[in-house]
Amino acid sequence: MKLNWYALHTSSRAEKQVHERLQKQGYESFLPLITTVKQWSDRKKKVVVPLISSYVFMQGTTKDLLSVVKVQGVVAVLKHLGKPANVQEVEINNLKILTKNSEGTKKVNAFKLANFTNVEVIAGPFIGLKGSYIETSGTHKVVVQVDVLNSFTEVMLPFEHIKEIVK
Repeated sequence: MKLNWYALHTSSRAEKQVHERLQKQGYESFLPLITTVKQWSDRKKKVVVPLISSYVFMQGTTKDLLSVVKVQGVVAVLKHLGKPANVQEVEINNLKILTKNSEGTKKVNAFKLANFTNVEVIAGPFIGLKGSYIETSGTHKVVVQVDVLNSFTEVMLPFEHIKEIVK
């Protein structure tokens, strides 16, 4: 039976615990984490946080989802048109590349996307990443989207590190 990636909605701030519980039960689980700087009134500190809040990705079959929703901390399986939504392999690979090199990445809102071109990163630590190119104020960025979650992440790169994907 074919294994697919699914997005599991979790309780608030329960992503790490759900990820660990899924792995203990033998499921392939992926939690994209990035390091960010949090500022309090008296200090700054680097902390590791989920790239996409309240979601963990799990690889399995639709039958596996019946037992996965019983895992403590899982609220629901993300659905599209009433069926569990498949997360594409390329989206999971993009998230894995982003989390390996989380320096310089940040979440962005969808409204910032304007006219964009499909690109692939061909050099540097983000090699293999596929997304959309945006140029603003002289900076070159690649924006990566996870369609089923309507989630966007941007990475600033030198222009020489990207090439257009011609369909």
